[in-house]
Amino acid sequence: MGQMMWAGRFSKEVDSKVNAFNSSIAFDARMYKQDIAGSIAHATMLGERGIISMSDSLELIGGLKEILADIESGKLEFDPNAEDIHMFIEAELTKRLGDVGKRLHTSRSRNDQVALDIRLYLRDEIKEIKTLIKQLVETLCKIAAEHSETIMPGYTHLQRAQPITFGHHLMAYAQMLLRDIDRLNDTERRMNVCPLGSCALAGTTYDIDRERTSSLLGMRNPMANSLDGVSDRDFCIELASALAICMVHLSRFSEEIIMWCSWEFKFIELDDAFSTGSSIMPQKKNPDVTELIRGKTARVIGDNMTLLTMMKGLPLAYNKDMQEDKEAIFDAVDNIKLCLVTFIPMLDTMRVIKENMRAAAAKGFINATDCADYLVKKGMPFRTAYKITGGLVALCISKNTTLEELPIEEYKRQSELFGEDVYAAISLETCVKERKSFGGPSPESVLGQVKFVKEYLRDL
Repeated sequence: MGQMMWAGRFSKEVDSKVNAFNSSIAFDARMYKQDIAGSIAHATMLGERGIISMSDSLELIGGLKEILADIESGKLEFDPNAEDIHMFIEAELTKRLGDVGKRLHTSRSRNDQVALDIRLYLRDEIKEIKTLIKQLVETLCKIAAEHSETIMPGYTHLQRAQPITFGHHLMAYAQMLLRDIDRLNDTERRMNVCPLGSCALAGTTYDIDRERTSSLLGMRNPMANSLDGVSDRDFCIELASALAICMVHLSRFSEEIIMWCSWEFKFIELDDAFSTGSSIMPQKKNPDVTELIRGKTARVIGDNMTLLTMMKGLPLAYNKDMQEDKEAIFDAVDNIKLCLVTFIPMLDTMRVIKENMRAAAAKGFINATDCADYLVKKGMPFRTAYKITGGLVALCISKNTTLEELPIEEYKRQSELFGEDVYAAISLETCVKERKSFGGPSPESVLGQVKFVKEYLRDL
């Protein structure tokens, strides 16, 4: 292994076990594009400011572009013995350009370099994640529009509560996912500031132009404090938090899909391509994808906790503990992308069993509130109507019947306000269609929600 870049201060080489322990190349190599982009911006600025000659600047830029091309073509492989991606690229550049390569690190530290790389990398990843969430929301909108009139029971406490539509239920998740996109947008905005030029912690005596490097990298502005520039990892914690919340949404949805697939519900059936079987029970069709999403949600939540715990006791500025940021945030990013790319086609190909949803909605007296509202609309106080309807439900249970099937005579024994029109008022179709209040489950409302969400996505 070659001599370490920082070896001048030391009289002997680092123990091989310490080097292996210290190395991060195994996981930070994925940031090679961002590392090279940052170095190109830095070399450009150095040349423009006359800190190095323009010819050296151009030679550095050319060498960096060649290294990028060689990595992407497979011609250049990462050295597993390199300490990190920064040292690997700088060593390769020096190997190719000689002393010119050694000029690249002028007025720069690995502290501000890695802080920049991870911001650039996560900025790119956020864009990919938002694209996937948008695709999931679009899939939800498509299915919701198809099922704006598909009646199903809505639940509270996992007990049948009131009739809704399947489209209405799906659009609740669409709203959650829109909030996830908003959180990612906020995170990206705060993340997109440039630490380059903070150097180790105290800036530099060179006449650098931090505005220029920020602009070249498409960042809003340089970070205003050099200590903060190298020691801040709020953006990692914030992103991990946003991803954990999004994963919780996917996990809640997964839990419902698992229930809906069971024979006890049988509201949907997943496509064979997104199900697995049993090694011993030939009848089984397991929703393993959704179960794994539930499990991976715990993992992403754990990544968020790792970052919070890692940072909670660190004094300013950079500490080696912060090397642990990358594995945690990369794991969170990788897992949410993996879940989304699997979840979207699974949802798109599932079969909705409308008749089973309708049959479940017909049971459980989920139109009881509408029966009470019927009396209220005829002048009865709600609490009185509530009590009378509760008595009717108890009567139906004792007679093993439903409110729809209960004879009108039984209704009139409870109140003369009841008429034959009660049956139309408490039909499931009426119960759903009349819930036209903003955000409600009526087909008209659901289609309005779909329209709103589609317009929102177009403006992103």
